[in-house]
Order: sequence, then C-alpha cells, then structure tokens
Amino acid sequence: MLIRRETSNDIGAIRSIIGAAFMRSECPGRLPPEVTLLDELRASSDWLPALSLVAVNSDGEIAGHVLCTRGRVDSAAVLALGPLAVDPGQQRLGVGRALMYAILGAAEALDEPFVGVLGDPGYYSRFGFRLAEEYGIKPPVPEWRPYFQVRALSAYSPLVHGTFTYPAPFGRL
Repeated sequence: MLIRRETSNDIGAIRSIIGAAFMRSECPGRLPPEVTLLDELRASSDWLPALSLVAVNSDGEIAGHVLCTRGRVDSAAVLALGPLAVDPGQQRLGVGRALMYAILGAAEALDEPFVGVLGDPGYYSRFGFRLAEEYGIKPPVPEWRPYFQVRALSAYSPLVHGTFTYPAPFGRL
C-alpha cells in the first residue's frame, strides 16, 4: 500500500469512498453529509493540500482517504482531523491505521502543534490521542467532552489552550 497526497484525478474516487464509508442505512441512496463537508473544505481557505492523503492498494485503486484542515484554539493555528474513510470492502486490512500514521507524520513534518479529532477514544487512543481537556483544550460543543481528543506533536506548547474551533464547513454538518 502506498500513501500519497491526493491529486485532482483522485477527487471522484475519494468522494465515492467517503460516500460508501459514511452511508447511513436509514437514508439509503442519500448522499452522506461528509461528502458535502469534503467538497466545502476543499473550497475553503482552511484547506491544506499537503494534508489530504490517499491510500493506494496494490491494484492501483484508492482504498482510503484522510484529511487535516486548519482548525484553531482561540487564535492559535492547529489541525482538525477528518473525515477519515476507508472503502468498506477494504476495511480491517490496516488501511485506516496506515493513513493515520501518515497524516500524523506529515503534520509533524510541517511543525504543527497538535491535531484535534471528535471520535471514539478507543480507536484514536492507539495513535496517541488523549482527551483534549488534559491539555486545557475545550471542545466547541461541551457535550463532546468524552469524545473530543488531541494528539500533541513536537511543536506542541502548553501555552496553546482554550476552545477548539473547526473550519466553518464543519458547522454546517
């Protein structure tokens, strides 16, 4: 498996994977909001092309996608992770794990202080994510506290604390 930056030729495959991965059984045939989120993030000023990665399988097909965009903690620039999606037919094969390690490595190489994510602590803790409140960071919605996590990177400073803000398209989900 190869992890690389997305190209313009990958956008259709990425949209298909996100659509399949986030399809809700109660809304069959309806485009999941995560697809629209991706489109809006790509068009926003918070888009970071170096942090939109795809996993390519041995057949040369896109198997998954991960993205970090520009988030903020008060006025400090940080990263917001998501969406992370793997083609349903290729889940549980290590694609998601490979994408996570790659995006964290890329964020580290870009001297980012940390990555924030709203998700299952059981999954994200294996990548070094901890509850955000341990770092003095509040989620944008107080009810998210048990699920909002951050992964500190080498450029992390304890001076960065306050309320996390996702890019505007997340607010329209």
